[in-house]
Amino acid sequence: MSKIGVPIEGFSDFSRQVAAEGAVLLKNDDHTLPLKPAEKVAVFGRIQYDYYRSGTGSGGSVNVLYTTNLIDSLLEDKTVTIDEEVLEAYQTFIKKQPFDDGGGAWAAEPWFQEEMPLMDTFVQQASERNDKAIIVIGRTAGEDQDNRAEKGSYYLTDKEDRMIRLVTTYFDRVVVVLNTSNIIDLSFVESYDPSSVIYTWHGGMEGGRAAVDVLVGHVTPSGKLPDTIAYQLTDYPSSQHFGSDVQNHYVEDIYVGYRYFETFCPDKVRYPFGFGLSYTTFEVNPKPFQYDATHQQFRFSVTVTNTGDVSGKETIQLYVESPQGTLGQPAKRLVGFMKTRLLAPDETETLEIKLSLHQLTSYDDSGVTGFLSSDVLEAGDYLFHIGTSVRDTDIVYDENKQPYHLRQTIQVRQAEEALKPVTPFKRMKPGKRRADGTYDCLLEPVPLRQQDINKRITDRLPEALSFKDTTYTLQDVLNKKITLDDFIRQLTDEDLAILVRGEGMVSPLVTPGTASAFGGVSDRLLSLGIPVGCTADGPSGIRMDSGEKATQVPIGTLLASTFNPDLIEALYRYEGKELIQNEIDLLLGPGINIHRHPLNGRNFEYFSEDPYLTGIMAIANVQGIRKEGAHAVAKHFACNSQEQSRNQVDAVVSERALREVYVKGFEMAVKEADLMGIMTAYNPVNGHFSASNYDLNTTILREDWGFRGIVMTDWWAHMNDPVNQGVPSRAHTDHMIRSQNDLYMVVNNYGAETNRAGDNTLKGLQEGTVTRGELQRSAKNICRVLLELPVMTRKQVFRDDSGLIPSQSGVVNHPLLTTQPLAVSNETITTFNVNETKAYRMYVTYTSTGDALSQSAMTIKLNDQVVATAQANGMNEIAIKQKLPKVTLEQGTYTLSFDVQKAGIYVKEMIFIPVD
Repeated sequence: MSKIGVPIEGFSDFSRQVAAEGAVLLKNDDHTLPLKPAEKVAVFGRIQYDYYRSGTGSGGSVNVLYTTNLIDSLLEDKTVTIDEEVLEAYQTFIKKQPFDDGGGAWAAEPWFQEEMPLMDTFVQQASERNDKAIIVIGRTAGEDQDNRAEKGSYYLTDKEDRMIRLVTTYFDRVVVVLNTSNIIDLSFVESYDPSSVIYTWHGGMEGGRAAVDVLVGHVTPSGKLPDTIAYQLTDYPSSQHFGSDVQNHYVEDIYVGYRYFETFCPDKVRYPFGFGLSYTTFEVNPKPFQYDATHQQFRFSVTVTNTGDVSGKETIQLYVESPQGTLGQPAKRLVGFMKTRLLAPDETETLEIKLSLHQLTSYDDSGVTGFLSSDVLEAGDYLFHIGTSVRDTDIVYDENKQPYHLRQTIQVRQAEEALKPVTPFKRMKPGKRRADGTYDCLLEPVPLRQQDINKRITDRLPEALSFKDTTYTLQDVLNKKITLDDFIRQLTDEDLAILVRGEGMVSPLVTPGTASAFGGVSDRLLSLGIPVGCTADGPSGIRMDSGEKATQVPIGTLLASTFNPDLIEALYRYEGKELIQNEIDLLLGPGINIHRHPLNGRNFEYFSEDPYLTGIMAIANVQGIRKEGAHAVAKHFACNSQEQSRNQVDAVVSERALREVYVKGFEMAVKEADLMGIMTAYNPVNGHFSASNYDLNTTILREDWGFRGIVMTDWWAHMNDPVNQGVPSRAHTDHMIRSQNDLYMVVNNYGAETNRAGDNTLKGLQEGTVTRGELQRSAKNICRVLLELPVMTRKQVFRDDSGLIPSQSGVVNHPLLTTQPLAVSNETITTFNVNETKAYRMYVTYTSTGDALSQSAMTIKLNDQVVATAQANGMNEIAIKQKLPKVTLEQGTYTLSFDVQKAGIYVKEMIFIPVD
């Protein structure tokens, strides 16, 4: 019996534990939290009911068996007494003003929900009945929908502002719970001085219960901020260069987040990176650091003692202050961290953080150190700071009470120039050191591209394997009877062109409702033993647009807030089990782009503003999934820092910032977790679209880092010429293959063999814009990964046939005529009659709204049994005919109906063609 759509036992409970550990307590005056047993509490804010579990878009579209909210979880917990009058008022309001999902269409859900108006007398009377108040503020954003510097997004609405003002006026102790995907404006903290403020983020399907676990003290908060919270949105250095439709100049360079604030303007920070309070207190005692005889490895030992009254965890953070040298450096840079176990009062634990010398290097993209295109260590003192946030640290020295000192600049690793910008701009650099230890902020020209990219590509063209007409199977490679080269030799040009196409979404060849099928997407490829691999959206749980259920876990920002990679690895081991049970080979996650700016709508899928924390969390995610047999696909490679115009805005960034910040997490996952899948971004990087960017996908990823996996495009991506840029198009698979992005996602179902996408791979072979050797190289990459995926050893079941659907008795409104389509619509329930039992191929014609990257889906039912799933991206209402699986209908009556999973798709007709 199939277990598809059956969540893994224990997964949701563990997810609840993780969600609680990621809550970040920012303020807690007078021990307002935790709530005490039998206290009377009034809960304000409609989000207590409409509690968000995730952001929007593909990263949040998980069908779950249930979800939890804050108020029901408080009532279920019974630690405190909830005010019934306030409760009933919100229940009445929500009935009249239900949750607005924007009609369920892609990127249509609003950032906020309309709040219930409050009157002074209502709040005042509630304060007389209760000991404390909770205010819940919620926000969402996501794919295709950035946040905005507007009320109801980054800023509070007028009604929310009035709610906080009134409640803090009449209640002495007020807790503000922030159920948000991104950080929001916190100026209300100064304006109204609530007693407690806590970010619970989006905690997945168990987020409501997890938040209550923290509020009532079942769990002591131990989360730390993965981002800096500044006083003003305009304080973030990327603010002037965010939201363009054409180009984003990364003027802040490596000075992202705390690296900027701690270096140039610490006074602009409300809550620093790494900050988070607890219900207990800790004493932190670092010892002198040690290093081995070669000075390649450092060890930092820290004892942590719980000096409070309740059990809790603390995170120790290690930062380096490098010499400014000629390159320029941030005041502090995170290079290590470790979290204690749960310590009881008076209990002590000794932590040891190990650090390699290479972690201290910087990349010289200008040659000012004398070592161009190299990882270097500049001469001078390296000061190490240990503490519990980027601000709360002490300098630690060696046993001689000295910092680590380098007498001369060292070249640690020679690389080669890759992906420098061609557009001139200036970047930040520290200038004169001020009396307070900060620096003047200067601007210097960014080094521009020097290498001949065309020469680089042509000099490194792979030699084609000579064709050999054999009938080997991929299983022969698995069984070591032949080499992978032997197998690839027998593939024709047509075979190769098909192999680099993925099909979807909701392909009937793989698990229903998932993102794509790739590999054996033609009869010929199947006959050669190439299986059909399955990918599914993530990273916060498996998305199946067929309506099948899965477990939704907390968002990436919350996961990073735990600062606990062991916990995250354990969580994604559960995810790996669920992938295997649902016959899914690759999860499209983790998302590991950098939180460059607070308004990026997709920040919730990503981890942090810091590349090291991002990389550690990515490693935990990838390893967890891999240990259960499935694999991860890290995304979006690279510089996906905004959703506005995401398929065209050019990230203009220095090579140093790219290597040290924006691709560092990918590098760590490749080198330390043997990552097998990467998805490129929609946007160009320095003029070349990510999906056809040679230096990104070949020079850096494969030649520099040694990546041996598969690179796929994001869905319906554009590519342009890897040398001359030119006009981008989805058809330019020749440019994609040349860059060593192996797989185009996606062509329509049943479209890979017939090239329904209209790509130019074969034309490129004829015209010389791609070679057979390059195609074979990508084919080897794809097959190499397939050999390691679960599909290679499991029995593959193709879902191209929904089997026999029993008839029913009833009134016949329409005879089934194969020469005449059934005229239907989403709202239509059509009853028709079948005169004799036959197998039929189904076809559906539909239109869809939204832009080209929007996604809509519906399931098609016969007699209430799902027989197919149809998916569409925005097509400007052009009618599309799609082939669906076969179905066998017996003599009798059938009812045809549709169940919309994501709005925006409109059915026009259905056709049933007899199958011989």
